[in-house]
Order: sequence, then structure tokens, then C-alpha cells
Amino acid sequence: MAKSKNNAKKLSYISVPSQIINSISSSSLQSLLDSPKKASRNSRFFSFTSRRSPRFWFLTLFLFGFFGMLKFGFNLDIPLSPFPCASTQSQLSTSYGYSKSELGDGKLAHKDQKDEVFMAIVQLMAQEKSGENKEEHDGEHDKSEFWKQPDGLGYRPCLAFSRDYVKATKGIVNNRRKYLIVVVSGGLNQQRNQIVDAVVIARILGAALVVPILQVNVIWGDESEFGDIFDLEHFRSVLANDVRVVSALPSTHLMTRPVEGSPPLHVTPSWIRSRYLKKFNREGVLLLRGLDSRLSKDLPPDLQKLRCKVAFHALRFAKPIQELGNKIADRMRSKGPYLALHLRMEKDVWVRTGCLPGLSPEYDEIVNNERIQRPELLTGRSNMTYHERKLAGLCPLNAMDVTRLLKALGAPKNARIYWAGGQPLGGKEALLPLIQEFPHLYSKEDLALPGELEPFAKKASLMAAVDYIVSEKSDVFMPSHGGNMGHALQGHRAYAGHKKYITPNKRQMLPYFLNSSVPEAEFNRNIKDLHCDSLGQPELRTSRAARDVTKYPIPECMCNDSHDSSY
Repeated sequence: MAKSKNNAKKLSYISVPSQIINSISSSSLQSLLDSPKKASRNSRFFSFTSRRSPRFWFLTLFLFGFFGMLKFGFNLDIPLSPFPCASTQSQLSTSYGYSKSELGDGKLAHKDQKDEVFMAIVQLMAQEKSGENKEEHDGEHDKSEFWKQPDGLGYRPCLAFSRDYVKATKGIVNNRRKYLIVVVSGGLNQQRNQIVDAVVIARILGAALVVPILQVNVIWGDESEFGDIFDLEHFRSVLANDVRVVSALPSTHLMTRPVEGSPPLHVTPSWIRSRYLKKFNREGVLLLRGLDSRLSKDLPPDLQKLRCKVAFHALRFAKPIQELGNKIADRMRSKGPYLALHLRMEKDVWVRTGCLPGLSPEYDEIVNNERIQRPELLTGRSNMTYHERKLAGLCPLNAMDVTRLLKALGAPKNARIYWAGGQPLGGKEALLPLIQEFPHLYSKEDLALPGELEPFAKKASLMAAVDYIVSEKSDVFMPSHGGNMGHALQGHRAYAGHKKYITPNKRQMLPYFLNSSVPEAEFNRNIKDLHCDSLGQPELRTSRAARDVTKYPIPECMCNDSHDSSY
């Protein structure tokens, strides 16, 4: 893994007693060590004296020598180490000289330390570090236009349902006769989309919704259930005035033979009623499978509002996931704004898109062989060559493409970047062009403390949920390729006030990427011009047919006039 040239100079370790560590929360300790916003007069005097007085340095060296003689070796470092993409749990334990059990339990034998002396040293180091790095790390962030947010034009969430919708609610939520069961498939964000549609279909049919069944993911083998990923009680309570959600079929319906169905693509509410309602009323149980993109994107306004209510309010992640996602987001934000990238560079993505990673001939051959052996994986347009696909904007951006795009858009070199997604084909080496230009690149594995990710091991949906939370909270978000997560975050960030979202204009920018004769200043200017309207500004869903309201929530779910908002 590449490292910045100055890492050796900036890395420092402090030996501290465990009693004091246990008495200080990780968040407060991190803020203490990272970069305090303001220093007291005494702290500034300390910092000034530390640079000028040999006597002070002698005292400091004496104290460090004293602690060293006592052999206290707990190395305290913030989770955001200057060695990005490298701090797995095993590497942390090896680098710091402790076993996993010692790190996890925090049982280090330190006794009889003087808290006052220790805190003085910590404050000294904090001020030294702050004085040296504050201008470097904060100044460029403050000046950079890259972090500027788009004009949201005053749009805010606005979910006022019609009188007819509210009037029909009582009869629907009190219905004890009809129950809808749905089986959803795919990755996390495919599942989210299908759950949103399941709630809407239950409302259309006037039925109670049984908690959706999550089909085992055939690619990742994730057996997580609804309650493992989402907060079920929150889901139920938010939708209490729209659809009744039950955990299981009541005993009166257990022996009922359900009506089964799998709707075709983009069906309307009238089609659903005409196809299922008569049998549903008779049997009382309807089982639907494969809901992905089955419901039309053009629905009546009340049902569009319901889709937004489910996507942006009801589907909150389970508490353990939410807590970890918030912690990692806080660690990213500890030194200022950050960018989140969703990098679609996994092996299956290259295979399915018909594209090549551009790492080496060996990796290109791996992708081609996989595609030949499993031609069904190719998602479409099989008559196009790789080069034609790339020029048409159908291929994911690789690390070099992402790097050039970010530089052209003005991302500062010290930008803190969180990368979401699975392991790229070629491992961390595939990210080297990005790391060399933007050394502060981190994943959840880099930022999590030892043991924090263990409950989510081998559960791809839970890991993806952590990525989703950290990405949603970022100051700027950019996907390297379209997809369900990128679409979900586009809508979520718009609904949250149009937080900056960069949509790479791949089709129009690639000719500039391929022309090496264009001077850098002209290249940057052209790329900025291409993306001036692709930064997350408000965009009407109705400007194009069949747009998803959970991606474009204006005008059905957001307003900028005097109308009252439901949330």
C-alpha cells in the first residue's frame, strides 16, 4: 500500500495507562488528540514554551524516559492512521505489539500513574500536533470550492397526503382478512427497492403486509433477515397510518393456500387490482416473488409520497448497524469535510458490464474467461465491443479515471476520502493511482476498531448498510458507476437538502480522457464545465418519463413553497 512521503514524520505514539484510557471515551480522546479547535492561553503558552525552552524539553524527555522504564507500551493512535487501507485487526495487533484478545479486552497491566502528569503530556502533544498540522489540513479545506454545496432552491420534504388517502386509511389498517407475503432478492439496495414496492402494493390491495422475507443471496450467501438489517419496530410504527405490518400470518390463515404471482415489469395499480384482487379477497393470502422493478415508476401522487415515506423514513437500519455507521462517519469527519466514493471495481461488476479493469493483460484475461464461461452474466448489449461500451459510458470508472476526474473537479490533495464497496479486482493495488494522489483514503476496515466489524463478518448486506450510512453522511458523494446504491443515495441526499452528489458524465468526458495532447488547465476547465449541472442540484422527476421518485423526489415528495411539511 502506498504511503505519503511525510508519513514517517507525522506518526507518533504515546504510552498511557489503561485506567486513564478507560475513563475517557473514544470520541473525546480522539477529539483531544486530533485537532482541538481552540487552545487556552495556558495551552498556547505551553506550545510556545515547548519550542523555546531547553529546560522544558529536558523535563519532557525525563518524563518519557520514566514511563519507558516502567515498560508501559500501550500505543495510543487515533483510528484514522496515516497508513490508509492497511489497518486490519491483525495488522493493528501486530503493529502495536499486542494480541487481539488484549486489544479487545483492554486489559493492560498499568498501575500507580499520575493522571495530572499524563494529561499535561497529552495536551502538549495535542497542541504541538495542532500547531503543525492545522494550517495544512484545515486551511485548504476551508478555501477549496470542492466542498461547496449546490443551491437546494429551498426544497424540503413535503408529504401531505390527500383527504381521500387519509379517509381510506382506517379501513385498510383495520383489515384482518387479507395478508400480503413478499419474497425479495438481490443485494441490500435491491431489497430496499422491493420492500418499498411491497408496501405500496399492500396499500393498493388494502392488505396487511407480513414482514418481507429476504431470500438468501446467491452471490454472497448472506442469510440475514429483515430484523437483522432494518429496525422492525420503527418500520411498523412509521407506517401505522398507511399499512398494517405484522410479523407472521395469524393462526386463522396458516392453512390457507396462498395465491402466488410474479408481476411483469412496470405494472400499474389498476393492473394489480384486476389481476389479484378477486382471488385475494377469496383466499385471504397473496404471495409475490421477484418484485424488482415490477411496479410502475409513474404512480398517483399519494402512492409516490408513500414510496418516499418508506424509503426515507421507515427503512431505518437496525440499531447496531446505525451506531457503527455513525461512529465511522464521526471518525471521518474528525478533521473536517470528507468525500465518499462508491467504487464499483469488483470482479463480478467487470464481468456483468462487459468491461475491462485495465489493470494488466492478466486481469483482462480473467474477466474475459469468466464472461465466456458464464455468458448469462452479461447484463445486455452483447453485440458491443469493450471499447464501444466504454465510449458509450457503460463501464465503471477505474481508479485512474476517478483520480483524474476528482483532480479536475478541484478536490484538494489532502481531501479525506471514504471508499465504499466490495474488494476491487486486483486487491488494494488496483487503488494505487487514487492513493498516490489522495493519500487520505479509508474504508470501514481501516476505520473500525478491533472487533467492531466482527458481528457483521460474512454478512454482505450489513456491511453494505454501514457503507450506506457513512456515504449518506458525507459532504460529497460520487459513484464510479450507476447502480442501486448510487440511485438510492442520490434520492436520499436530495431529500436531505440536496447534499452534493457528483454524477460522472462518462459519455462526454471520456474523449477528453483519451486525448493526451490537451493541456492540464484546459482539461480541468472542460471537465468542470461538463459537470456544472451534475452536482446534485434539484431536478424534477417529471422532466423525464419513468423516473423513480426515490431517486428524484421533486415534485411529489418535496416542495419549496408555503405548504406545510408532514416531516
